[in-house]
Amino acid sequence: MKMAPMEVPYVRSCDITDCDYNRRKQCHAIAVTIGDGDNPRCDTFWMAAAAKRKAGDPAQIGRVGACRVGQCQYNHRLQCGAEGIMVGRKEGDALCLTFNTEH
Repeated sequence: MKMAPMEVPYVRSCDITDCDYNRRKQCHAIAVTIGDGDNPRCDTFWMAAAAKRKAGDPAQIGRVGACRVGQCQYNHRLQCGAEGIMVGRKEGDALCLTFNTEH
């Protein structure tokens, strides 16, 4: 039986303004990867301060390409099932603030 394709959620907001993909608190990476097992870190975060450049496509709004945090309630086969995510700084890391372990 064929499954319906999953809707890929948007990065609704990102407070990590020093990321090269961030413009005006909006992510412009075509797809971000979240997590490394237990930590919902935005693994796409990139800062090349010396270059002062911006990355990504300014015409695109970032989406969640993969989520590797299995215990999140929105994780379905390493894909995010949330309607959208928010990324922000917590304890010095760029984290998915939508991450939630309550099922």
